[in-house]
Amino acid sequence: MFTTPPDSENKSRRAFIFTAAAALSAAAFWALRRSTVAAATPLQPDEGPATVTIVDFDARGQRTATRTLPRLIRTDAEWKKLLPSDSYWILRHESTERPFTGDSWDEHRPGLFRCRACDLALFLSTTKFDSGTGWPSFYQPIAEENIVKTVDGSLMMVRTAVSCRLCDGHLGHVFDDGPAPTGLRYCMNSFAMQFVPFA
Repeated sequence: MFTTPPDSENKSRRAFIFTAAAALSAAAFWALRRSTVAAATPLQPDEGPATVTIVDFDARGQRTATRTLPRLIRTDAEWKKLLPSDSYWILRHESTERPFTGDSWDEHRPGLFRCRACDLALFLSTTKFDSGTGWPSFYQPIAEENIVKTVDGSLMMVRTAVSCRLCDGHLGHVFDDGPAPTGLRYCMNSFAMQFVPFA
């Protein structure tokens, strides 16, 4: 004959099931994080392709040529000497500027946003929108060839990091909560880019 277990036994079973589920979830998360952190680590000089294919744009944002050229490689010390401090920490060490503090988050003039480290064209002002986040936001890059997307497992979450194809500089992240036509939000750091008004 079936008898109902005492309430204390039911509580013990529920606690065991909850603890086991939490342990499995934590193990799965840390396994995923370990596999994605390696992918999100910036390329070192001796890693990655020797050459990259990028698209050039003129001073009016018109596509001019597709070129294959050597990937721009410098030592960390060289980057530190060449870049402003805020740009160095963002581009080379994946830091993030505070919202509403960058020099182009509220930029609305027609122009190009180029990589501050290598001058590669990244975004057109016509694809910029006000996301309310305090960071420059775009619904698409000027050319997919000019950026690289990698899995970023930092901050206890999995995101998609965006970097410059030519110099590997970290730019920001892309999210799927943007406007039409792409539904994407490229949330970039102002100090990773320089705004160049159309000539």
